[in-house]
Formats: sequence, structure tokens, C-alpha cells
Amino acid sequence: MTLSSMTGFARADGVAGAYHWAWELKSVNAKGLEPRLRLPPGWDAIEPALRARVGKALARGSVHGNLTVQRAGVPPVVRINEPVLAAVIAAMRDVAKRVDSDRPSLDGVLALKGVIEVIDEDEREEDRSAAEAAVIAGFDTALASLGEMRRREGEALQAVLLGRLDEIAALTARAENVPGRKPEAIKARLAEQIAALLETSTRFDPDRLHQEAILIASKADIREELDRLVAHVAQARHLIAAGGQVGRKLDFLSQELNRESNTLCAKSNDVELTNIGLELKTVVEQFREQVQNLE
Repeated sequence: MTLSSMTGFARADGVAGAYHWAWELKSVNAKGLEPRLRLPPGWDAIEPALRARVGKALARGSVHGNLTVQRAGVPPVVRINEPVLAAVIAAMRDVAKRVDSDRPSLDGVLALKGVIEVIDEDEREEDRSAAEAAVIAGFDTALASLGEMRRREGEALQAVLLGRLDEIAALTARAENVPGRKPEAIKARLAEQIAALLETSTRFDPDRLHQEAILIASKADIREELDRLVAHVAQARHLIAAGGQVGRKLDFLSQELNRESNTLCAKSNDVELTNIGLELKTVVEQFREQVQNLE
């Protein structure tokens, strides 16, 4: 199973009788699944079916869907709004009793707002049902195309993520082999510091200083951090190889990788090890940013 990105775009259009319809779908990053559909007036009845399809096809992402529908080739129907016309005539008669004026012309009356309505021919129920079925089928087509694009994006992300994990593993190995973290190097460095302190004053207790040096050395040990970095990299590779909806798990691992990198920098008592820790933090952040795009 491959990885999937949360970003993608798809379009589908078609004709059902007199109806010309078009779907545009796009998805972007989100913590959960957020379908946001814009439908023309009068098409709300199909929205529950559309949302159910999004839920079955995708797990995460903000999915924006826009539907446009035009009813072409339908002759317009001119209709007189009888209630409005009756109200207009009654008002004219009332005014004529009080004002001496010419009688209103027919075209003047018909030009009044609301008297004449131009509407499309009434829909037949079977035509509308067929159009709704076609629009839903078109949504399925667009949704499948969106999913395919997200998978292609996921394949590209997979290569990037594996590259970042290789960098993290290489930096961890470099940290493992830094000469400055070898026991003999730490011992020599501490011995020099203790000797310098003893030269400046006779009030220091050599035994006490030795105990403190051992404590400092144990606190500066990064063995545990290195082991956890190796384990997290192995787990991340396993998740990527398994594929599927692993974005949240990889995001958690990226946080753990960042935590170990920070601790390594904090414990470092060697310039080379500090530089490696800073490089680690940079690569881990790049890994985390890419993981944010995964489903």
C-alpha cells in the first residue's frame, strides 16, 4: 500500500438530458477530514450521499467541492403573476378616482416589476432524477481522480521522506563516532579541568571533585538519545514501507526525533557533537514539514 498526500485536484463534467454539469475538487492539509461542498440552489438533496462518498474514499484533508449546473435547450415560459397584476390594477383604479390622468397603457402595466415572470419550463421528475444520478456518478469519477493524484503525490513524498531518514541515520552514526564522546576523551578533558582547579586553590577536595566529575560525565552521556534516534528511524521506515494512512503516526515520530535532537544538543560538551546536533534538528524539521502533507 502506497502513501497518499492530502493535496490534489480533479475535475469532471458531463451532460444528462438538458443538464450540463461540472465538478471541481481540490484537497489541502487538515488535521481531520473536512468535506466542504458548494452546490447550486435546489441541489441540496444530494449532499448527504456526496459526503458519505468522501468519507469512504479519504481519511484526512480539507476537501473543497464545487458543482455548477446549467439547464440548456429548455424554452423559456412567460407567465403573468396574477396576484401581482390584480394588486396593480386595484391600485390604479384607486389612484384614478383621485387624479385626473390618461388611462395606463398595456405595455406600461406589463413593464411593472413582478407582473411578468420569465421562467424555465417545469422540470419533469424523471429528468431531474436522471440528472442527479449523473451528477453523483460524476462526483465519484472526480473523487477517484483526486485520490489518484493524492497517491502520486504520496509516492513523491515517500522518496523525500526516505532521503531525510537516511540523513538522520547518517548524522546519528557520525554522533556515535565523534572522538570527543569516547570515555578516554571525556576522562582526559575532566582531568585537565580538575588539575586546573587544584592549581588555583588548595581548598578543593580531590575525592569530591572526582565524584562530581563522574556525575557530570554520566549526565553528558548521549547513549540513550542515540539509541532512540536509531529506533525512531527504523520505525519510520517501517511505517513508510507499510504505506496507507500513516501521517499521524509519522508526525508523532517526527516530534520524538526532534525531542532527541534537542536533548543531544543540550547534553553535548563537544563542538563537533553540537554541530551534528544542530544539523539533526534541521533535517528533522524538514522531515516533519513533509510529513504534514501525508494522509
